[in-house]
Amino acid sequence: MPDKDRPVLLIVEDDLGLQRQLRWAYEGYEIVVASDRAQALDAVRAHEPAVVTLDLGLPPDPDGVTEGFATLRDILSMKPDTKVIVASGHGARDSALRAIADGAWDFYAKPIDIDALGLIVARAFHVHALEAENRRLAARGGAGGFGGLITASPEMALVTRTLERVAPANVSVMLLGASGTGKELLARGLHDASPRRKGAFVAINCAAIPETLLESELFGHEKGAFTGAVKTTEGKIEQAAGGTLFLDEIGDVPLALQVKLLRFLQERVIERIGGRKAIPVDTRIVCATHQNVDAMVADGRFREDLYYRLAEIVVRIPALSERTGDATLLARHFVTRYAKAMNPGVTGLAPDARAAIDAWSWPGNVRELENRIKRAVIMADGKLVTAADLDIDGKAADGAALNLRAVREIADRKAIRHALARADGNISGASRLLGISRPTLYDLLKSYDLHV
Repeated sequence: MPDKDRPVLLIVEDDLGLQRQLRWAYEGYEIVVASDRAQALDAVRAHEPAVVTLDLGLPPDPDGVTEGFATLRDILSMKPDTKVIVASGHGARDSALRAIADGAWDFYAKPIDIDALGLIVARAFHVHALEAENRRLAARGGAGGFGGLITASPEMALVTRTLERVAPANVSVMLLGASGTGKELLARGLHDASPRRKGAFVAINCAAIPETLLESELFGHEKGAFTGAVKTTEGKIEQAAGGTLFLDEIGDVPLALQVKLLRFLQERVIERIGGRKAIPVDTRIVCATHQNVDAMVADGRFREDLYYRLAEIVVRIPALSERTGDATLLARHFVTRYAKAMNPGVTGLAPDARAAIDAWSWPGNVRELENRIKRAVIMADGKLVTAADLDIDGKAADGAALNLRAVREIADRKAIRHALARADGNISGASRLLGISRPTLYDLLKSYDLHV
């Protein structure tokens, strides 16, 4: 009987000796073995493995790759979330490019190094588990995640851990990041994780409001303060009393208004336009900008004293291109969301779409990804969104994605650093976390010029 507590690894390999070797090497997993395409597909249906290692040279074409690629396509058609690691000695480079384009998660050329392949397998299980958890959170409307954030990347995990630690403290926070990286979502998550969660979360985009109206929007006005002021109106700062005020694009606040904002931060009182009464307000300020605030301070376009009041804690938000694995994860989430409302026949992403998403640089970040997926779902003719539906320049994508050696090195470096940190620099502990031997870890450290 299968062990429910161990993850299932399907090994598709026709060499009986290599089958035994892999079964012995990966005894930490529940191993299922298949020798040809029919057995492999039966195993996928029966066991739903998270990870598959697939030899491309399968009967009846053991000296070619035709049967192996057909098996790859069939597995991904049945279970698109499966991480398939393709291994072959047949024209390794060309096979690698084709395998990744067809949706394989990774590629490893024969002869197989058991320890190195074990690291790839462990990483595949880890990513699969993270993606599954985020899909569960997304299905519940993001409940349980930080502000409903959907991510599996260590880069964003660092950001959310920082914000979770900062949330209980009554300090001002400045979020720095490019447009479309989710700064308002993170600000709302910060509010929801703070003791102010029962108060209001009020957001204002300082760049979207004319300079002449911004002061009134922030501080409010008394009746008759100016033409059209027919009643006393609270500003956003008062509306957020007891809660959080999110000032997006704080770099666009004019200098004259910066003085008044500074006074509020120093004294925690405001005066409405046309008013003479000082009104105490308990509001937490979270601000954000995509601009280089240090350069603005140096140029005299942003007050240095205001900057230090606003930036008691500074958190930098990585671009989508810097968030490992998040582009595909978010794309699947957006496909599910928009297909339900706009094109119920669409069920997922085609392999070429996944490859294009992984390769694209996403200059517009999550906002661009969401817009492209929304359009693609509407335009899709079949069940799967294709790269053509996404309207991504294929030539630009190809060069960025298919340098497998560079991609693998980046992933290995991250995994090794993380394991060493978890093990407090202990080589034996880090090698156990990585699922490899100490000599293999020493070789990797030397190869990548990493130091404990």
